[in-house]
Amino acid sequence: MRVIVAEDSVLLRMGLVRLLEERGIDVVAETGTARGLLELVEAKRPDAVLLDVRMPPTYTDEGVRAAEAVLARRSGTGVLLLTQYVETSAAVQVLARSPEGFGYLLKDRVADPDELCTALKRVAAGESALDPDIVARLLRRRRTQGALDQLTDREGQVLALMAEGWSNDEISRRLRVGAKTLETHIRSVFTKLGLEPDAGANRRVLAVLRYLRA
Repeated sequence: MRVIVAEDSVLLRMGLVRLLEERGIDVVAETGTARGLLELVEAKRPDAVLLDVRMPPTYTDEGVRAAEAVLARRSGTGVLLLTQYVETSAAVQVLARSPEGFGYLLKDRVADPDELCTALKRVAAGESALDPDIVARLLRRRRTQGALDQLTDREGQVLALMAEGWSNDEISRRLRVGAKTLETHIRSVFTKLGLEPDAGANRRVLAVLRYLRA
Protein backbone atom coordinates (compact mmCIF):
# COMPACT_ATOMS: atom_id res chain seq x y z
CA MET A 1 0.00 0.00 0.00
CA ARG A 2 1.24 3.49 -0.95
CA VAL A 3 0.60 6.33 1.51
CA ILE A 4 1.26 10.07 1.81
CA VAL A 5 1.69 11.45 5.34
CA ALA A 6 0.66 15.09 5.94
CA GLU A 7 1.41 16.26 9.49
CA ASP A 8 2.87 19.60 10.60
CA SER A 9 4.58 18.24 13.73
CA VAL A 10 7.98 17.05 12.53
CA LEU A 11 8.44 14.54 15.36
CA LEU A 12 4.97 13.04 14.95
CA ARG A 13 5.38 12.89 11.17
CA MET A 14 8.70 11.09 11.51
CA GLY A 15 7.13 8.67 13.96
CA LEU A 16 4.19 7.97 11.67
CA VAL A 17 6.45 7.38 8.68
CA ARG A 18 8.66 4.99 10.61
CA LEU A 19 5.66 3.14 12.08
CA LEU A 20 4.08 2.64 8.66
CA GLU A 21 7.31 1.60 6.97
CA GLU A 22 8.00 -0.96 9.69
CA ARG A 23 4.69 -2.59 8.75
CA GLY A 24 5.47 -2.79 5.09
CA ILE A 25 3.57 0.33 4.00
CA ASP A 26 5.30 2.41 1.33
CA VAL A 27 5.34 6.09 2.33
CA VAL A 28 5.72 7.72 -1.08
CA ALA A 29 5.77 11.32 0.22
CA GLU A 30 5.47 13.38 3.39
CA THR A 31 4.60 17.03 3.96
CA GLY A 32 4.11 19.48 6.82
CA THR A 33 1.35 21.49 5.16
CA ALA A 34 -1.98 20.89 3.42
CA ARG A 35 -1.05 23.40 0.72
CA GLY A 36 -0.15 21.58 -2.48
CA LEU A 37 -1.40 18.25 -1.13
CA LEU A 38 -3.78 17.72 -4.04
CA GLU A 39 -0.97 18.20 -6.54
CA LEU A 40 1.18 15.78 -4.53
CA VAL A 41 -1.59 13.19 -4.62
CA GLU A 42 -1.94 13.57 -8.38
CA ALA A 43 1.81 13.15 -8.83
CA LYS A 44 2.31 10.17 -6.50
CA ARG A 45 -1.08 8.40 -6.89
CA PRO A 46 -1.14 6.94 -3.35
CA ASP A 47 -3.72 4.46 -2.09
CA ALA A 48 -4.36 6.64 0.96
CA VAL A 49 -3.43 9.94 2.62
CA LEU A 50 -2.85 10.21 6.36
CA LEU A 51 -3.74 13.81 7.18
CA ASP A 52 -3.91 16.00 10.29
CA VAL A 53 -7.12 18.03 10.73
CA ARG A 54 -5.39 21.21 11.90
CA MET A 55 -2.60 22.33 9.60
CA PRO A 56 -0.73 25.59 8.86
CA PRO A 57 -1.23 28.46 8.43
CA THR A 58 -4.37 28.92 10.58
CA TYR A 59 -4.51 25.50 12.26
CA THR A 60 -8.29 25.36 11.89
CA ASP A 61 -9.80 23.37 9.02
CA GLU A 62 -7.01 23.17 6.43
CA GLY A 63 -6.87 19.39 6.79
CA VAL A 64 -10.63 19.02 6.40
CA ARG A 65 -10.68 21.13 3.23
CA ALA A 66 -7.72 19.20 1.82
CA ALA A 67 -9.48 15.90 2.57
CA GLU A 68 -12.60 17.05 0.75
CA ALA A 69 -10.52 18.13 -2.25
CA VAL A 70 -8.75 14.76 -2.48
CA LEU A 71 -11.98 12.77 -2.15
CA ALA A 72 -13.80 15.00 -4.64
CA ARG A 73 -11.35 13.97 -7.36
CA ARG A 74 -12.67 10.36 -7.09
CA SER A 75 -9.20 9.08 -7.93
CA GLY A 76 -9.46 6.05 -5.67
CA THR A 77 -7.27 7.62 -2.97
CA GLY A 78 -8.67 7.20 0.54
CA VAL A 79 -8.19 9.79 3.29
CA LEU A 80 -7.65 9.12 6.98
CA LEU A 81 -7.94 12.28 9.10
CA LEU A 82 -6.23 12.44 12.49
CA THR A 83 -7.44 14.76 15.22
CA GLN A 84 -6.26 15.62 18.71
CA TYR A 85 -9.77 16.28 19.97
CA VAL A 86 -13.24 14.81 19.40
CA GLU A 87 -14.43 17.15 16.66
CA THR A 88 -17.68 15.65 15.40
CA SER A 89 -18.55 18.49 13.03
CA ALA A 90 -15.48 17.82 10.88
CA ALA A 91 -16.38 14.13 10.52
CA VAL A 92 -19.95 14.87 9.54
CA GLN A 93 -18.87 17.60 7.12
CA VAL A 94 -16.68 15.24 5.08
CA LEU A 95 -18.96 12.23 5.34
CA ALA A 96 -21.94 14.22 4.11
CA ARG A 97 -20.08 14.73 0.83
CA SER A 98 -17.73 11.77 0.40
CA PRO A 99 -18.31 8.79 2.71
CA GLU A 100 -16.44 6.30 0.50
CA GLY A 101 -12.78 6.00 1.37
CA PHE A 102 -12.91 8.31 4.38
CA GLY A 103 -11.71 7.70 7.93
CA TYR A 104 -11.47 9.85 11.05
CA LEU A 105 -9.42 8.81 14.08
CA LEU A 106 -8.23 10.37 17.29
CA LYS A 107 -4.45 10.68 17.48
CA ASP A 108 -4.54 8.50 20.58
CA ARG A 109 -5.18 5.56 18.21
CA VAL A 110 -1.67 6.00 16.81
CA ALA A 111 -0.51 4.25 19.98
CA ASP A 112 -2.07 1.11 18.48
CA PRO A 113 -0.21 0.61 15.17
CA ASP A 114 -2.45 -2.27 14.13
CA GLU A 115 -5.58 -0.14 14.52
CA LEU A 116 -4.03 2.69 12.52
CA CYS A 117 -2.90 0.40 9.70
CA THR A 118 -6.27 -1.34 9.60
CA ALA A 119 -8.02 2.02 9.25
CA LEU A 120 -5.66 3.01 6.43
CA LYS A 121 -6.30 -0.24 4.60
CA ARG A 122 -10.06 0.24 4.96
CA VAL A 123 -10.09 3.75 3.48
CA ALA A 124 -7.73 2.62 0.72
CA ALA A 125 -10.31 -0.06 -0.12
CA GLY A 126 -13.07 2.56 -0.34
CA GLU A 127 -14.58 1.80 3.06
CA SER A 128 -15.24 4.08 6.05
CA ALA A 129 -13.37 4.05 9.35
CA LEU A 130 -14.71 6.27 12.13
CA ASP A 131 -13.28 6.47 15.62
CA PRO A 132 -15.66 4.85 18.15
CA ASP A 133 -15.33 7.86 20.49
CA ILE A 134 -16.47 10.21 17.72
CA VAL A 135 -19.47 8.03 16.88
CA ALA A 136 -20.35 7.78 20.58
CA ARG A 137 -20.25 11.57 20.89
CA LEU A 138 -22.66 11.91 17.96
CA LEU A 139 -25.03 9.36 19.43
CA ARG A 140 -24.94 10.92 22.90
CA ARG A 141 -25.60 14.37 21.50
CA ARG A 142 -28.72 13.19 19.72
CA ARG A 143 -29.87 11.01 22.61
CA THR A 144 -29.98 13.98 24.98
CA GLN A 145 -32.50 15.48 22.57
CA GLY A 146 -34.60 12.29 22.60
CA ALA A 147 -34.10 11.46 18.91
CA LEU A 148 -32.82 7.93 19.49
CA ASP A 149 -34.87 6.98 22.54
CA GLN A 150 -36.99 4.61 20.49
CA LEU A 151 -34.00 2.34 19.81
CA THR A 152 -33.26 -0.58 22.12
CA ASP A 153 -29.79 -0.88 23.68
CA ARG A 154 -28.86 -3.58 21.17
CA GLU A 155 -30.12 -1.49 18.25
CA GLY A 156 -28.04 1.42 19.54
CA GLN A 157 -24.96 -0.80 19.54
CA VAL A 158 -25.70 -1.90 15.98
CA LEU A 159 -26.18 1.70 14.87
CA ALA A 160 -22.87 2.76 16.43
CA LEU A 161 -20.96 -0.03 14.70
CA MET A 162 -22.65 0.74 11.38
CA ALA A 163 -21.66 4.38 11.75
CA GLU A 164 -18.05 3.32 12.36
CA GLY A 165 -18.17 1.62 8.96
CA TRP A 166 -18.00 -2.06 9.96
CA SER A 167 -19.46 -4.74 7.71
CA ASN A 168 -22.33 -6.97 8.78
CA ASP A 169 -19.95 -9.89 9.28
CA GLU A 170 -17.74 -7.83 11.61
CA ILE A 171 -20.74 -6.48 13.55
CA SER A 172 -22.04 -10.03 14.00
CA ARG A 173 -18.65 -11.11 15.31
CA ARG A 174 -18.31 -8.19 17.71
CA LEU A 175 -21.83 -8.51 19.11
CA ARG A 176 -21.81 -12.31 18.97
CA VAL A 177 -25.13 -12.54 17.15
CA GLY A 178 -26.15 -14.49 14.07
CA ALA A 179 -26.46 -12.95 10.62
CA LYS A 180 -30.26 -13.21 10.54
CA THR A 181 -30.57 -11.67 14.01
CA LEU A 182 -28.34 -8.79 12.96
CA GLU A 183 -30.37 -8.21 9.80
CA THR A 184 -33.49 -7.95 11.96
CA HIS A 185 -31.81 -5.35 14.18
CA ILE A 186 -30.64 -3.35 11.15
CA ARG A 187 -34.11 -3.34 9.59
CA SER A 188 -35.55 -2.17 12.89
CA VAL A 189 -32.97 0.62 13.20
CA PHE A 190 -33.69 1.96 9.73
CA THR A 191 -37.44 1.69 10.26
CA LYS A 192 -37.36 3.57 13.55
CA LEU A 193 -35.09 6.26 12.12
CA GLY A 194 -37.20 6.60 8.99
CA LEU A 195 -34.28 5.53 6.77
CA GLU A 196 -34.42 3.06 3.91
CA PRO A 197 -31.90 0.18 4.17
CA ASP A 198 -29.20 0.17 1.51
CA ALA A 199 -26.97 -2.64 0.30
CA GLY A 200 -23.88 -0.42 0.34
CA ALA A 201 -22.17 -0.22 3.73
CA ASN A 202 -20.77 3.26 3.07
CA ARG A 203 -24.12 4.62 1.95
CA ARG A 204 -25.79 3.43 5.11
CA VAL A 205 -23.10 5.20 7.15
CA LEU A 206 -23.90 8.37 5.24
CA ALA A 207 -27.61 7.93 5.86
CA VAL A 208 -27.13 7.38 9.59
CA LEU A 209 -24.81 10.37 9.97
CA ARG A 210 -27.07 12.60 7.96
CA TYR A 211 -29.84 11.71 10.37
CA LEU A 212 -27.58 12.49 13.34
CA ARG A 213 -26.70 15.82 11.75
CA ALA A 214 -30.34 16.83 11.20
